[in-house]
Amino acid sequence: MQSLKLGLVAGVALWAFSVTAQAADCTRVAAIGNNFTHDAAVLFSENALKNTIAGRGLVPKGPVKTTCDSGSAMIECHSSQMACKGGTPATCLGPWLCF
Repeated sequence: MQSLKLGLVAGVALWAFSVTAQAADCTRVAAIGNNFTHDAAVLFSENALKNTIAGRGLVPKGPVKTTCDSGSAMIECHSSQMACKGGTPATCLGPWLCF
């Protein structure tokens, strides 16, 4: 019985270390887009996010979260998404144009 408990504890510890290692390989990436219309601001922020992730050589994981603020004449949208190591960095000219 004691060896079963020891095996269970060792298994849980191994699982915890693997989860921690996977979490260290992932990060939340964010981008901002500005425009006069809501739809264009969302488009700009999501495209900037996609290109920023590609330029860093990351792989996107999970949904994109976008929030917008229309406090002034321009609408500003913030998009963010989790991204993990595992891709090949793309050649980008800033956040707007990647090859």
